[in-house]
Parts: sequence; C-alpha cells; structure tokens
Amino acid sequence: MRTAVKAIIAGMVLTTSYSCKENKAVEKEEENTQTRKEVTAKDILGNPDHMAISYGGYRQNTRDIQPTIDELKEDMRILSRLGIKMIRTYNVQEKFPHASNILKAISELKKEDTNFEMYVMLGAWIDCKNAWTGQAPDHHAESEQNEGEIARAAALANQYPDIVKVVAVGNEAMIRWAASYYVQPWVILKWVTHLQDMKKEGKLPKDLWITCSDDYASWGGGDASYHTEDLAKIVEAVDYISMHTYPYHNSHYNPDFWKVPEDEEKLSNIEKIDAAMLRAQKFAKAQYDSVSNYVKSLGLEKPIHIGETGWATVSNGHYGPKGSKATDEYKQALYHKHMREWTNADGISCFYFEAFDEPWKDAHNKKGSENHFGLFTVEGKAKYPLWDEVDKGTFEGLTRNGSPIKKTYNGDKDSLMVDVLVPPSVNEHAVMH
Repeated sequence: MRTAVKAIIAGMVLTTSYSCKENKAVEKEEENTQTRKEVTAKDILGNPDHMAISYGGYRQNTRDIQPTIDELKEDMRILSRLGIKMIRTYNVQEKFPHASNILKAISELKKEDTNFEMYVMLGAWIDCKNAWTGQAPDHHAESEQNEGEIARAAALANQYPDIVKVVAVGNEAMIRWAASYYVQPWVILKWVTHLQDMKKEGKLPKDLWITCSDDYASWGGGDASYHTEDLAKIVEAVDYISMHTYPYHNSHYNPDFWKVPEDEEKLSNIEKIDAAMLRAQKFAKAQYDSVSNYVKSLGLEKPIHIGETGWATVSNGHYGPKGSKATDEYKQALYHKHMREWTNADGISCFYFEAFDEPWKDAHNKKGSENHFGLFTVEGKAKYPLWDEVDKGTFEGLTRNGSPIKKTYNGDKDSLMVDVLVPPSVNEHAVMH
C-alpha cells in the first residue's frame, strides 16, 4: 500500500515537474516571440548591435532581370554574418518586385531559423510629373505614379509588420541636382502626412517610423534657399531624419577638403592618403552637424541618421586617375572604418552604401563609379574593407553566384596598392571642374 502511494505521489511530482518545465518552455518561447514583436525602429536606429546597410540585389546590367528569392536569401545570409540587421531598399514599383521579394526572402529565412533577424527600411520612390518620360520634367507637379507607390509601401508594411520598421518617402527627391525627377517639398510633406495619418487611424502599425531620405542640403544643412516653410513642416512630421552625405562625390565637386594641403606635402604617399580619408570623415561630420543645427534652429528635436554614404572602388570618370584620384579599395576600407567607428560611438545608424556592386546603374559604362560602391563585387568577392572578415571565416559555407566568398586581388595587398593614387596637391595646376 505504501509503495503504491509512493508511486502515485512520485508520479504526481514527476508530472508536476514536467508540467512546470513545459510551462516555462512555453513562457520562454512566448517571451522570445514577444521580444521579437516589440523590436521597433526606435530600438534599431542608433543601436550598434543592429548595423545597417543599403541593399540592391541586382546582378545583371538591367533591372529587367530580377534576383530570384534564393539569390536574395543568399545575400541576406551573407549580410547577417556581417552583423547587418537592417537593410534599406529604394522603391516598390510594380514593374520591379525587388522589395517585395526581399521581404518574402527574409520571411522565409525567419521561418527556417527563428533566430534569423533582419529588418527593412522600405523606400517608396517619388517623382515629379513627366519624370523619365522623355518629356520635360515638371518640378512643380508630382507624378501620377506616386499615389500607387505609397499605397504599395503601406500594404507591404502591413503584410510584414515584423520586418518593415521604416517607410521612407522618396530618395534624393528634393535635391535640385536630381534634375530628372526632383519634387518640391510639399509633395514629400503630403505623403509623409498621409502615412502618419494612416498610423493614427490604425491603418498602419503604430510603431512604424516614417521619414524621407535625402541629401544633407535638402534637410537644410546647405544653401539657405532650401529653408522653406514646407521643409520645416517635414522636419516636424517625420519620426527621424535620414540624410545623405558623400565626401566621395565632393572630392570632385567641392575638392578643397580633399586636396593635400601644403603642410602635408612632405608626408609619405600613404600618410597623405590616410590624412585625406580622415578629412573625408570630418567632411561628413560637418554635413551631419549642419543638418542638426538647422533642426535646432527650428526649435525641434529629431533623431538624425545617415541614410546613405559610401565610397566607390572603380571610376573612369570624375573620381578616377584623370580626376580626383579618390577611387580604390584602400580608400573605401578607410572610409568604411572611419564612418562605422564614428556613427557606432555616437548612436547614429549609418545605412552604408552599399552591400553589393550593381552593374545596372551605369550599364553602358562598366567602369562607371555608380556600378562599384559595393563592399562585395557582383561575383561575391569581398573587397578590401572585408578582407579581415574572410580571414576570420565569417563567410564560411556561404556563396554568391555559386562561388565561395574570397578576397579581391586574390588577397594580394601589393597588387591592390598599385591602383591606389594620392589625392592632388593644392599646389597642382590641374583644375577640377
């Protein structure tokens, strides 16, 4: 009798023990799920544990050939290994299902591995009337396509609320040098306000952040002619400011910071280059501060993050051997390092431009700089900024286009350095226009 009672009690204890373990396991899983659900843009942006990058997965010289879901998953795995947890896309145009396919790819990866983590800043492309039509762009009216673009972005944000954390209205859409398509600030304000209203009405996730991603000058950091009432209203309406800064391009258009000053002319070539890249970082910081100062002048406080900055590795134009001599993998590595160190330390997200080379951007000129901003080549070779990651085995077992991730230049730094040129001196007579 005692034995039977003991057995019953033991069984009860055992059952209770298993029940407790099961309950704790369920609670833990619910807690994990809850934690994942609660990750918002506010948690991600400015968090160095959630590194950001700009991403386009196009591997051919035309966007008509879309990357497959498997190719996109291949890229997401590579970026994830680098610690990237937030990517930026640019449009949701009907003709190009790139962004929706990326979201599908990430969703599948999350189902395959519950620990896989990747979020998206989803771009909605904004144009003026007649942009890209062959007719003269009308910069005082907006494209009829904008409404559909915003609607598609909103639909994807609702379809993938666990992945889409930011919607950006337009890309360099207010900067006047974007002569093919730029719009007046009222257009951006209209659609930012529309999306914010959707949030208030419960038609979008309440924690979704809305911004627009534009040049530092468009955000009031440059010419005072941009300081309009509509811009001030945009600053107030967005959840944060996404600004672009490109010392690389300014090495041609605004080269004073780039040229080797007189007091550095006696330095070695490598010391001149290293000093120039520190000046490039300082240039980017100054543009960031100029936007910050404009926002403060409005009596407003808004987080400011870098939506785009980068450094190309090939150029046969303004930035190459016959131009500013800014272009090579050694300089790219220094710029990437300096920007990551600064932004990580100061709690600024930096959507570094960009992950992979995209040959469609200047399809008729293979050596055009726009094709070569990636940290990886289109074949999947890791450029000099990532050589250490290859050595550490970061990409072990991963491929792009069927090839394992190897170093450019076959890992031979001496060969790489042959392509590295010293910036012009202030005393050189060559004039860069």
